[in-house]
Amino acid sequence: QVQLVESGGGLVQPGGSLRLSCAANGPIFSLYHMGWYRQAPGKQRDMVAGISNTGNTNYAESVKGRFTASRDNAKNTVYLQMSSLKPEDTAVYYCYAGLGGSDYWGQGTQVTVSS
Repeated sequence: QVQLVESGGGLVQPGGSLRLSCAANGPIFSLYHMGWYRQAPGKQRDMVAGISNTGNTNYAESVKGRFTASRDNAKNTVYLQMSSLKPEDTAVYYCYAGLGGSDYWGQGTQVTVSS
């Protein structure tokens, strides 16, 4: 069982930056594939960024060049650095962890991009 707690969301103006954090418990965090998803009102939950247990990353086309995912296995934490934010980035952002067919989700953190 893995528990994930996101933090760092908030209100930011277009063009601004935010860094989301996701802290995980459990002794084998380093083995998990981690990811960030987001869900806007009335839309499905979509993948934003993924980061493998070896640190390889992949991104949705809409965020490439603007968002960067990273992980610190010593701190059991994964990050999402978001820059050049746009109003269409507004959503609830969820942290994901997966290993051996088991999936875990955080409670989500709201990101609102508005002037």
